[in-house]
Amino acid sequence: MSRSECRRVLACLWAVGWTLVWPAASAQDSASESLEFSDRPLAEALEYPSWFKLSLLDLRDDLKDASTEKKSGIIVYFGQSHCAYCGALLQGNWGKEDIAAYTRKHFDVIPINIWGIETVVDLKGREQSEQDLAAREKLMFTPSLLFYDTSGREALRLLGFYPPYKFRAALEYVADGYYLKESFPDYLTRADPPKAFELDELSEEDFFEPPPYHLDRTHMAAQRPLVVFFEQGNCYACDVLHTGPLNDERIVKLIEQFESVQLDLWEDTPVITPRGERTTARKWGHELGLFYTPTLVFYDERGHELLRVDSVVQFYRLRSVLEYLLEKAYLKQPSYQLWRQSRAAEDLDP
Repeated sequence: MSRSECRRVLACLWAVGWTLVWPAASAQDSASESLEFSDRPLAEALEYPSWFKLSLLDLRDDLKDASTEKKSGIIVYFGQSHCAYCGALLQGNWGKEDIAAYTRKHFDVIPINIWGIETVVDLKGREQSEQDLAAREKLMFTPSLLFYDTSGREALRLLGFYPPYKFRAALEYVADGYYLKESFPDYLTRADPPKAFELDELSEEDFFEPPPYHLDRTHMAAQRPLVVFFEQGNCYACDVLHTGPLNDERIVKLIEQFESVQLDLWEDTPVITPRGERTTARKWGHELGLFYTPTLVFYDERGHELLRVDSVVQFYRLRSVLEYLLEKAYLKQPSYQLWRQSRAAEDLDP
């Protein structure tokens, strides 16, 4: 089947609506696994796996316990009870026997509700509520995972949901100590790539600006904000983005209010960045620390980065992010999560 045929099939499936279906833990990973799902808020509240640690929320004690048990450290999980992306992590990734077993062997997982009011003592002995801790860590999306080694050093943070192959790599990156030697993006370049289409061209859209990519906004403010799509060939997740959210006219109308540029993360395409620096797409992506495609990086009219989406994204999250930025809500509310909560309350207010 050609790429265009695959895109048409995916578009048809999106049109009738994906349902959240979790494969058996023993099933072989496929390119589409855990990528196509509705990100509407879940009707029923999520439950934590029984093997999550029953923590008193003193992270210092949790770290001591992990060290005593000869584990690699702890994972602090920040989530929401009705978050579809959290469900994808809990039921899709940690619902797999091999991923759950590997996690339990090497880490203790401490759950935090980003809207919770329970007191948390962090690794420096500071006390704050769960929601205050989430705000202090500037966690834009749920789920968010903060990995700490037994010395209390932050080894890695994952902001959002990632498919199984990427999540396994993250666990191994920390458990095997590679974080002490190299960055996560560098580590992933040596890992097995995700299953994908055989063709390597990027999926184009009418709203992408053509080269040359002169994105400098420091000398003269632009008239529109900017979004840079970092993608790559042989990227199933990129195809899901294009045949799903970017195939919806409501999303397209919002994106058309941005200046939009598409870059191949692994190509040496010449670019002048929003800060006026001459570089290439490959070097720029490396400097930004990107490790997932597609990644969307948003800039204001003056070239300041506002937000990035570097994890799996579907319709509702992408639409909310676009509205948040276009309304310039970040000027009054720098926390996207708090803005989303207030917007949800307004939607429910008759």
